[in-house]
Parts: sequence; C-alpha cells; structure tokens
Amino acid sequence: MQAVVLAAGKGTRLRPLTEDKPKVLVEVDGKPLVEDVMDNLIEVGATEFVLVVGYMKEKIIERYGDEYEGVPITYAHQREQLGLAHAILQAEPHVDDDFMLMLGDNVFRANLGDVINRQQEERADAAFLVEEVPYEEASRYGVLDTNEYGEIVEVMEKPEDPPSNLVMTGFYTFTPEIFHACHLVQPSDRGEYELPDAIDLLIQSGRTIDAIRMDGWRIDVGYPEDRDRAEERLTDHPAEPVEQ
Repeated sequence: MQAVVLAAGKGTRLRPLTEDKPKVLVEVDGKPLVEDVMDNLIEVGATEFVLVVGYMKEKIIERYGDEYEGVPITYAHQREQLGLAHAILQAEPHVDDDFMLMLGDNVFRANLGDVINRQQEERADAAFLVEEVPYEEASRYGVLDTNEYGEIVEVMEKPEDPPSNLVMTGFYTFTPEIFHACHLVQPSDRGEYELPDAIDLLIQSGRTIDAIRMDGWRIDVGYPEDRDRAEERLTDHPAEPVEQ
C-alpha cells in the first residue's frame, strides 16, 4: 500500500530546533521524526512513499533521495502551507489506490495495523486511528463523534464545545475518494483548507469511515518540550511494537 507523509511544515513552534532544518528532520532519540514515521509505515506494509515537502525541502530530498530502506520515495511539493486538505491534494497525481496517510511530526507506538485491517475487512471508505483525551483538552484537536457501530458521523476542527473527547491522532487510511472531497473544501476562517471539512463531505455523501481506538501511545511533536517527552517515552518503552 502507498503511504503519504505530510512533511512540509516549518515547525515555527519548535524553534530553536528548526532554525536550520525543516520540522520533520528534528531528531527524537537520535532519529529524525520522518524516519520514525517511515519506519512505522514500513512495518505495516508501505510499498511506496509520497512525501509532501515544502519548507527546506531540499534538505529532505538530499538526505533520502529516491528511497528509504529499499522503499521508493516520490516527492510532492506544497508551495504554500494552506492546510492539510491542500497538502493531501499535492499527493494526488502520485496515488493510484487506497493509501495510508500519516502526519510527519508524530511519534507513534500503537496499533497502526489494526486501522489497515479494519478498512480492508469492512471495505470502508476510510479508517482512522483515534484516541480519548480529557474533555478539557479536546478543543485543541480534530474532534469526532461515532455511532454505535464505531463509524464516524461527525468531525470538527478544534471546536469550542466538543461533542466528545474522541480525537484524531494523525494516522488514516483512505480511498482516492478523499481527493475529490479535498477539491470541494472551501477555505476556513483562518484561510486554510481543513481536512475535517473534507472528511465531513465524505460522511455527508454516504461514505463509511471507521474509528479504531488507539492501543499504545503517540506524541505530537509541536514544541521542544514535546520532543523531550517523546524521547523520555521511547527510553521507557523502546520496543513496543506497531501491530500488524
């Protein structure tokens, strides 16, 4: 299965760690974030990477060239950072079937393989790895609501009054239908093309999206202290598997 990795971010909040490198090349426990992401994806069957790059893209391209650990890499250039839906569209010319999507700034030790298996077994149009967070923190994330079958029925980007404490983690599987939805998304109030809006369009059109609860942990490395937390977690739990 192809794997799209969103790796175009500047990492402004990670400064000074990103003064001379893009966000995904910040090291955690001696390894760049994007390498940890690609290692996880290889473990669950990635056969080709599409890296969406932007800020300091040449440093990523020079480092990895046309393959990583024997898996071919294609690069897609996001010239402006206009939201996740916009970033996904940059990969569209290079994707020809169902694919995995992972944000390039997350450290995962979780059941990623369960997401792929669920989508394939249920023939769902998408499947997301989700986690519960304290209600007071839910408004910081993309929040979702599910029905009794574990299907996602609503998604909102950082709502003031979250309907649940279930949030997206940054790992997804999609069919190519997501590209059509992303093309239909209008800019949000902050001028970005939001992934939750594209997902909501899929739901409104009758597509099935399954939610798989996370077994394990993940850290979104947005600030220097998050990098420190991730390093501490990896030191404490160095060998937790990515289940297939």
